[in-house]
Amino acid sequence: MVEAFLGKWELVNTENFEAYMVKLGVNVVLRNLAKIAKPTTTISKEGDVITVATDSTIKSTKIHFKIGEEFEETTADQRKTKTTVTMDKGKMVQTQQWDGKETTLVRELKDDDLILTCTMGDVVCTRTYRKANS
Repeated sequence: MVEAFLGKWELVNTENFEAYMVKLGVNVVLRNLAKIAKPTTTISKEGDVITVATDSTIKSTKIHFKIGEEFEETTADQRKTKTTVTMDKGKMVQTQQWDGKETTLVRELKDDDLILTCTMGDVVCTRTYRKANS
């Protein structure tokens, strides 16, 4: 099921990203930088290890994981999280926990776009990515 997500994706639209970053506790300088970044996300798989690499001119991150296994993640805004990625009804669900807090990042495919829905409490951010021509 992960195979459908494989490839390089370019950000084409963002909704409510600022509010989501505020809820995460991201400082104003990083928020301003993140708002102007146009990241690409590359999802790849080798054996049962999945890699999600996010690259922009501001910051790049890369995580490696196996579906259903908790791992330690350092996020782009430097949070140290316990993260688990699962597959649920065709969606890739990433749950990050730190300092008694939790956020969920859900990736799903709709009309050839990858939709990333980030939720923390009552704040929901949607980021739309389109497959890159590479």
